[in-house]
Amino acid sequence: MDSIRFKIFISCLCCLPLTALCQVKQKNNLPPVTQPDTSKNTLLVPFNPQDTGKNSPGQFFTLQQCIDYAMTHQPGVNKALINVSIAKETNGVNLSGWLPQATASGDLIHYLQTSSNGNVSNPGTTTPTGASTSSSRGQSTNTFIPGVSVSQAIFSPTLLYAYKSAPLFLKQAQQITDSTKIFLVSSVSKSFYNVLLTLEQINVLKEDTTRLGKNLRDAYHQYKGGIVDETDYEQADITLNNSKAQLKQANENVVPQYAALKQLMGFPVEKEFNVSFDTVQMIKGIYIDTAQQLQYERRIEFQQIETSKALQTQTVNFYRTSYLPTLSAFYNYNLAFQNNRFSDLLSNSYPSQLVGLSFSIPIFTGFSRTHNLQKAKLQQQLINWDETDLKLQINKEYKTAIANYKSNFYNLQLLQKNVAMAKRVYFVVTLQYKQGIVPYLNVITAESNLITSETSYLNALFQLLSSKIDLEKSMGIISY
Repeated sequence: MDSIRFKIFISCLCCLPLTALCQVKQKNNLPPVTQPDTSKNTLLVPFNPQDTGKNSPGQFFTLQQCIDYAMTHQPGVNKALINVSIAKETNGVNLSGWLPQATASGDLIHYLQTSSNGNVSNPGTTTPTGASTSSSRGQSTNTFIPGVSVSQAIFSPTLLYAYKSAPLFLKQAQQITDSTKIFLVSSVSKSFYNVLLTLEQINVLKEDTTRLGKNLRDAYHQYKGGIVDETDYEQADITLNNSKAQLKQANENVVPQYAALKQLMGFPVEKEFNVSFDTVQMIKGIYIDTAQQLQYERRIEFQQIETSKALQTQTVNFYRTSYLPTLSAFYNYNLAFQNNRFSDLLSNSYPSQLVGLSFSIPIFTGFSRTHNLQKAKLQQQLINWDETDLKLQINKEYKTAIANYKSNFYNLQLLQKNVAMAKRVYFVVTLQYKQGIVPYLNVITAESNLITSETSYLNALFQLLSSKIDLEKSMGIISY
């Protein structure tokens, strides 16, 4: 009976003259309906994703290429590499004390006054071996004494500490570089995924806008044909405008995300590049073995703590052995020139040379060694507590990362089914609306469910990829 009544209503509506329909419209005091322009629904994006799985031509950066570029051009990585070189040079400076130290020196003296017996007043200067006194050769008011001094350290607590700690300082600088690279891989990957997510959302919104434009045209023609009232057309127009607004917002959002990726890569501001991805490889990349056991020693932060502990141990040992003597050997060679006439100063020389050992023993330093030793031990305790706190933090990061990964993976599987069902529902509802079986509200609901499911699926996919990065970082297995 309902179907018979509906057919009778449609036939009666079709029998009404066009003037009657116009009168009904005028009574509602609504603005005149114009032909919709859906030819400009698609907005252009300054940079588009390129799926390399389709072998499309063009110059694009894949995720790995972005990471490789960042490893070469990112300022943070280059600064860390420079710090490694600085650590090497610093070690060279600290260890140079083990090598022989040679010094050349000279004194050029003119005596304004000499002693009454005719000897040259030269306090603190011994008479060179084989040199005759000034009494036998007259007064010598001009003296030039060049010399060479060579010393060799035999033992020194300071140099011993420098020798043992040098490889640890270099290792510490290299670990800082590794930490910077790990952070860079994680940050570039997430930024790359954010750009891809927004670009894929733009593609989804473009398809949605195209569908809504077609629905708007269909609703307009059905309205003009008298099949539906103007509310269907207006609802279609509202939905289309909302989709356009979302598309415009997505186009604007991708610009700062793209700039953030360039910043992490160290890419020149004045240049541009497009992102590229392989769909098959991306889907394969979402899997990770969650049965792996957490190993703290894989984390770079834990390795840095171990290096700090080793350095602090060397500091404690240094203060323990700082009471030992410093021993070194030396050799001096002097050549003395003396003459009353400055022009003949270099005519006669009186050489002298000596060799010996030098040592020094700290007897009392005001208890500074004891206080420094106690301070170093307390600092060692701080590092031990830092290690305990770091293990707790790593465990929390791991538990959080693996929980997020598992939930995002499950969410992705469900949303993938939702997309397929939403497409099917939208297709059926659209056909039913064109046949006049269901109202346009059902089409709006089906369209909303479709765009929501597609957007949610994309969000879930890239959230899963990001959570995988977090999980790899928490387990210390990020490769660079």
